[in-house]
Amino acid sequence: MYVIGEILKKAVTVADKIISNPDPVEAQKKELKHLLSKAADTSFGKYYQFSKLSELDDPRELFASEVPYHSYDQMHEKWWSRVIEGVEDITWPGKVNYFAVSSGTTSTKKHIPVTDEMLKSIRNAGLQQLKGIADFDLPAEFFMKEILMFGSSTDLKKVNDHQEGEISGISASQLPFWFDGYYRPGKEISAINDWDKRVEALAKAAPDWDIGTISGIPSWIELMLKKVIEYHNLKNIHEIWPNFMVFTSGGVAFDPYKKSFERLCGKPIIIIDTYLASEGYLATQIRKETDAMALITDNGVYFEFVPFTPENINEDGSIRQGVKALRIEDVEEEVEYVLIISTVAGAWRYMIGDTIKFTDKKRSEIKITGRTKHYLNVVGSQLSVIQMNRAMEELSENDIVDVKEFTVAAIMEDGEYLHRWYLGTDDEKSMNEEEIAEKLDAILQDNNKNYKVARSKALKSVEAKVIPASLFQLWSEQTNQKGGQVKVAKVMKEEDFKEWEAFVEKESES
Repeated sequence: MYVIGEILKKAVTVADKIISNPDPVEAQKKELKHLLSKAADTSFGKYYQFSKLSELDDPRELFASEVPYHSYDQMHEKWWSRVIEGVEDITWPGKVNYFAVSSGTTSTKKHIPVTDEMLKSIRNAGLQQLKGIADFDLPAEFFMKEILMFGSSTDLKKVNDHQEGEISGISASQLPFWFDGYYRPGKEISAINDWDKRVEALAKAAPDWDIGTISGIPSWIELMLKKVIEYHNLKNIHEIWPNFMVFTSGGVAFDPYKKSFERLCGKPIIIIDTYLASEGYLATQIRKETDAMALITDNGVYFEFVPFTPENINEDGSIRQGVKALRIEDVEEEVEYVLIISTVAGAWRYMIGDTIKFTDKKRSEIKITGRTKHYLNVVGSQLSVIQMNRAMEELSENDIVDVKEFTVAAIMEDGEYLHRWYLGTDDEKSMNEEEIAEKLDAILQDNNKNYKVARSKALKSVEAKVIPASLFQLWSEQTNQKGGQVKVAKVMKEEDFKEWEAFVEKESES
């Protein structure tokens, strides 16, 4: 077995040398030309004359001027509604057999086309993870261990002549046969629809597995690990899976979960960040020196970047038409951008809803900084999620409160606006909410001049409510998002916030 592990380790090392990041500029030119050429005879391609664009040596500038930005609702209303009905050749050649369904944060319910080419793109992106694994120089025996991929159910819903599910469930249902020997929890358990029953079945089977890698969304993986530990009366997860070495994280930033993960483990683990969205597998960490992720620039996705500034963004979080998008060679490091993608799934200049920043332009390495809708500017405060996250980090670093989840809204009381924060924590120490609000307010004023001005004018006060972090997970469960890819909104509109507060009050009383 050790010899086989050595062979696999060498194969990964060779793959690391073969799978090298291409020149991102040339790769992106090539990807866009391929996308335009492939979709030239679709309804969308004919409407925007893709055949002409694809003949250009560098079609990027003309593509940007001819094709408008699209939100999900705009793509759905004009194009994807017909794709869902089974009509072929609308935004991508052929018929779409899978749709990634998500009650996402950019629309009430999304149906994202998942073409055969996109499934291939997702599989190819998985190979990029080999670069990250190779860089950590793991022992040979690691490569003989099993991989626990725990996301949404693989029991997809049949609707008319296509199947629907979350992207993690769709991609897991399409794993190659040779992967069965390594894949856990296996097809039978993965197909259980009810999340709690799926976790229970996983916990029962856990002693039979030798897990080396776990992959999934941190909040739900953490809950799953707790269930396994509780089921077998363990001190930590390494008592049952002693060879667990790598966690590939996706969906949200891992930092808020770092401390709670450490408490569940008996030894240090390696974290590799990934960026798998319903719209595609966009980036993955490939170096141990950083937790930033490299955009995958040669894998069926063309990227554009719009500076995330108030003048570029509509109130609903979408980009104003006519705003100039930057190409990959034009971006600057440490600047927030709204990410725009065009893909082999037939998304065109699509506003995915995420904001990112480049940490290393040469390597095309990025970090996700937030969501376009998670932007608080009701009274001119201009607070982005990255600024909110930094404030939470400062609260933790100053030993005020260790914030794991949060949400905030601007609400009006007695004719005046205030910001009310709900901070989710696992801390059991007593909290002075007024003091926390003062500290949070001071941090934000120090780091954001627009917020400081707002506090002297229209924003009259700041409140902080400290609640158990588990309430955020319970909220997700009760809104049919358990185990899924949906992120709890960092910024809520007033109507949604009223529902949230009613939920918190009810759960606090029970």
